[in-house]
Amino acid sequence: MLLVQNIITHKEAYIKGLAKRNFDAAPVFDQVIALDEKRRATQAQLDNTLADSNKLSKEIGILFKNGEQQKANLLKEKTSQLKESSKDLATTLQETQDELVQLLYTIPNVPHTSVPDGQTEEDNEEIFTAGEVPKLAEGALPHWELAKKYDIIDFELGVKITGAGFPVYKGKGARLQRALINYFLDKNIAAGYKEVQVPHLVNELSGYGTGQLPDKEGQMYHVTGDDLYLIPTAEVPITNIFRDELLQAADLPIQYTGYTPCFRREAGSYGAHVRGLNRLHQFDKVEIVRVEKPENSYEALKGMMEHIKEILNELQLPYRVLRLCGGDTGFVAALTYDFEVFSTAQDRWLEISSVSNFESYQANRLKLRFKDADGKNQLAHTLNGSSLALPRVLAGILENYQTEKGIKIPEVLVPYCGFDYID
Repeated sequence: MLLVQNIITHKEAYIKGLAKRNFDAAPVFDQVIALDEKRRATQAQLDNTLADSNKLSKEIGILFKNGEQQKANLLKEKTSQLKESSKDLATTLQETQDELVQLLYTIPNVPHTSVPDGQTEEDNEEIFTAGEVPKLAEGALPHWELAKKYDIIDFELGVKITGAGFPVYKGKGARLQRALINYFLDKNIAAGYKEVQVPHLVNELSGYGTGQLPDKEGQMYHVTGDDLYLIPTAEVPITNIFRDELLQAADLPIQYTGYTPCFRREAGSYGAHVRGLNRLHQFDKVEIVRVEKPENSYEALKGMMEHIKEILNELQLPYRVLRLCGGDTGFVAALTYDFEVFSTAQDRWLEISSVSNFESYQANRLKLRFKDADGKNQLAHTLNGSSLALPRVLAGILENYQTEKGIKIPEVLVPYCGFDYID
């Protein structure tokens, strides 16, 4: 969430920036500032009341010691009144702080100055393309028909076991999934990321820490009996490793990678664009997460982008990179780049990665700080990216690599798969 002091200091600039999201920040900021003023005033009253109470307590002790019991008892009545006042003030302070935090949770991150104007994905800015779209033979099939033809993904069986959006991978389809996971992890580790295995369920504090709650509550699977949430991305548990941590400047940067299944309700998703692997309720993803000094975070974002480009170049898939407009940028991100692979059989682009810099927005929620060279505590910057999300990468491979002989396996994956073709 945004720092209150920054809202006060940069109020007009923040209002202008949040307008890119079509978010009217002015009335909300006025409420934030009013609540902060009330919080400060209440805190001052409480501090003064406690100080008066402590002073009287010392005087009472001296009076009793000197045998002036009557005066001491009179002062004790005053201390009782002060204690009641302090309790009331403490309650008011806590209620004001809670109200302020809940209000701050409703305010999205301020977009970076480079974020283009616009409200929908049509307004996103294409900044890079690579690879040639292959020319497929007549009668080329979309991936869901290829999956059935070669018996490698069974969508109907998933419906039987669980429901729509929970496919069953079979035979060479399952092996290709495993190959992609291992390949992505190996690439990330070689690039300096430390592999971690994390829980697939998180508590409410973790959801709030990275910003999935309360913004994305409707998209998350909630295990109500235990008040836990199935993770929508490994970003949540990995980043929460550092919740309430005070790091040293020498600890940064921190680079973690991890594979997890991901779970998203995707409420309201329907139509041709969600067929097959295009949109699932459970899918596999390899994530990269970085914790950086503020002055280095945008250079780190460039490095993450180049790393993902290298992976896609090795897979020899046609792809493009988009800078997301204000209206399409996620709630907690300051700047996001989307990677999309071209689905030849569907004749459209499919998102396969988002790489984002959250600046200090997540760190403020997480209380993730580091001690700088001057010994002062600063909020770190957090970043994350998909490296990569498997379903649409797999869809791209199946469609772009289909031949009369079968599905050719990208050369870089052959050592991981142990076969050249799905036939």
